[in-house]
Amino acid sequence: MSSGGSSRSNSPSSKTVWSLKENKMFEDALAYYGLSSPNLWDKVASAMGGCKSAEEVRCHFQDLEDDVKLIEAGRVAYPKYKTQGFWT
Repeated sequence: MSSGGSSRSNSPSSKTVWSLKENKMFEDALAYYGLSSPNLWDKVASAMGGCKSAEEVRCHFQDLEDDVKLIEAGRVAYPKYKTQGFWT
């Protein structure tokens, strides 16, 4: 999955803001290529039209992965999303 041993907290790439559209492109590209794909971060960045670098994509994935680990460990409350639909 992630590569390299550098800390993402020291990387300016991990501080970039992601729009809803960029997040959707990111998710779609990850689903298309799969986590075991060679050169995954380059492929995802390319599929996003170059709006994010491969390093920004890798850092974004690592940030999300870290968030899930914190939630699963009970260290962060599960987010409450606003939803729309007949069930709300």
